[in-house]
Amino acid sequence: MDPNVLVGLGTADDAGVYKITADLALIQTVDFFTPIVDDPFDFGRIAAANALSDVYAMGGTPKTALNLVAYPMEKMGKEILRAVLAGGIETMREAQTVLIGGHSIEDNEFKYGLSVTGFVHPSRIWANQGLRPGDSLLLTKPLGTGIINTAAKGKLPTADTIARVTALMASLNRTAAEVLQGFEVSACTDVTGFGLLGHLAEMIQSTGTGVTIDSRAVPVLPEALEFASMGFVPAGAHRNRRFREDMVRLSPEVSPVVRDVLFDPQTSGGLLFGCNEKDAPEISKRLLDTGVEDTVVIGRVSDDDGELIQVI
Repeated sequence: MDPNVLVGLGTADDAGVYKITADLALIQTVDFFTPIVDDPFDFGRIAAANALSDVYAMGGTPKTALNLVAYPMEKMGKEILRAVLAGGIETMREAQTVLIGGHSIEDNEFKYGLSVTGFVHPSRIWANQGLRPGDSLLLTKPLGTGIINTAAKGKLPTADTIARVTALMASLNRTAAEVLQGFEVSACTDVTGFGLLGHLAEMIQSTGTGVTIDSRAVPVLPEALEFASMGFVPAGAHRNRRFREDMVRLSPEVSPVVRDVLFDPQTSGGLLFGCNEKDAPEISKRLLDTGVEDTVVIGRVSDDDGELIQVI
């Protein structure tokens, strides 16, 4: 234990935060995974954006990064790895984050990601808990990337769909985070492997609050609904549902397909955050005006002691 640890393991937050001075705290995070798209350059972009997102979700600014690589050099050769690292560097350059080193090992299964360090003011940290009754909940990217990536293994999505999903996953949450700096954010996370409802469960667990989600308002990639109805749902979505089913109450009008999308594990998903209800329209407008075009209010926080997610 250390009193300078401002955010640690206790609340399953996106990153750890350590206080350095009265005006400066250090954000630390790490993330890496196996390829989810065929193009190596795009995989590098996506993996870097995904790791950097944790810093943005804490209200911070990423500053430095270290590459993490596990790679079968003899089987795959140098060129693929060069392309992946180049993609990562392009995203880090866009984020104005400096690559200062890294580590690589030989492995039969390729994995790539980053360890990222960022800065934040100790009094301006966005933790994933802190939602207040009456708060609006907003989401900045549509759901469905996990389902579409699963369908891509069967060569079902069109080239346009693959390009749209790739661009979505490779896009930084930087602009959204910068806009939100001008408002009071009660809690924030990014939607990744646990799906929308899994991350919402983390936000309300042991807080004495609940949330109501309007499933019709949640932004979803249209192709995701199509492929989910065909059964192309990643195993992670089913694990997410089983793990959090005690906290979720679905209206009879919510179809199993929509339910699967709400639990779909995302890669480099959008920011999910709470704010005062009166600020929600202005925040939405600012985000839309700056190009975060999928931003929408998806629900509201209640003082539900049962800590339930009601999906209507």
